[in-house]
Amino acid sequence: MIIEKHKGKDGVMVYIVDKNMTDTEADKLKGTELKRSMIKFIIKEDADVYNKDNLLLLRFRKNALGKKNTDMFYDNVKEFAQNITTNRGIASGSEKKKGNKEKVKIMANILGYMDGFSPSQKIAMKQKDLMTKLNVRESRFNIAFPDKWEKAQPLIRDIDRLYKKYCPGHYRKQRAKADETFYRIKDTAFTTITVNINFKTHVHQDKGDDTDGFGNLVVIEGEGSYTGSETCFPQYGIGVDVRTGDVAFMNVHEWHANLPLKLKTKDSKRMAIVSYLRTKIWEKTKGLTKKRVRDHDDKVRKLSGSDPRPKTPRRTVKQKGKSKKTKKQQNKRRKNKTKRSWLI
Repeated sequence: MIIEKHKGKDGVMVYIVDKNMTDTEADKLKGTELKRSMIKFIIKEDADVYNKDNLLLLRFRKNALGKKNTDMFYDNVKEFAQNITTNRGIASGSEKKKGNKEKVKIMANILGYMDGFSPSQKIAMKQKDLMTKLNVRESRFNIAFPDKWEKAQPLIRDIDRLYKKYCPGHYRKQRAKADETFYRIKDTAFTTITVNINFKTHVHQDKGDDTDGFGNLVVIEGEGSYTGSETCFPQYGIGVDVRTGDVAFMNVHEWHANLPLKLKTKDSKRMAIVSYLRTKIWEKTKGLTKKRVRDHDDKVRKLSGSDPRPKTPRRTVKQKGKSKKTKKQQNKRRKNKTKRSWLI
């Protein structure tokens, strides 16, 4: 519930909120559908939301992303994003009832990098003698559609730029980790992108992402139109209506979910894009050499008969203890090289 509101120095509305239920009561919502009666206020304009301890809960900016890169992302990802999966557990409501064996089918897919292999992949790796101790891999989208992956990345870099601008403290800590691994999306603080189509999440807390970072949510309204699906924090009774061009930075370790989604036509699509750093990817791969990474990726790619992973630029991972050469040292090296060329 909102206990205070005022305009900040930049003219953006600031809300101070408090919990309208205890943590024990909120824990009981885990895996349930969010009811509209739980949400008292929906944010639709630029806003900063803090809890009563002055900790940022949500930062929302309207029309912050450009149309060109947004459209390019949607056009190149939408077909892959409509693949069906049952691997979303609590967020899909599959694990709400004890003993529930029926898993909900949803359209939720991964771009970038992942930790872990599927059971079928493990069997294939064993049969082809391609077992590896490094439990990290490129997503199927990266491998199967390299051209589309390249065209999807400009929007991801736009999101990264806004993340750095609006949440500098969280960004700095997360980017420092991302810079220690080759398993990150180029020039960003992210390792992984989850893309959902028409997926109304149940009440959940995100697991596995960087606890020092913040969630980055972008929505693209595709074909047709819809109402609802606002992203909400039931324990605080507040939500946000993210639409095309908007970006929301949020504490995804608080309980959150979507309100019911109502599609105006059968072809209507709401694409939700969540950008983050997977902690296990960073922990398992920080400091690995480029050769170790390439050898591992090439082994994994052999499972599907794919081409080797494209080469990465030199010195793209920061390694502790190795200082950069000063401009003076670099100029001296160039002069010496020029002198030697005259002697040849």
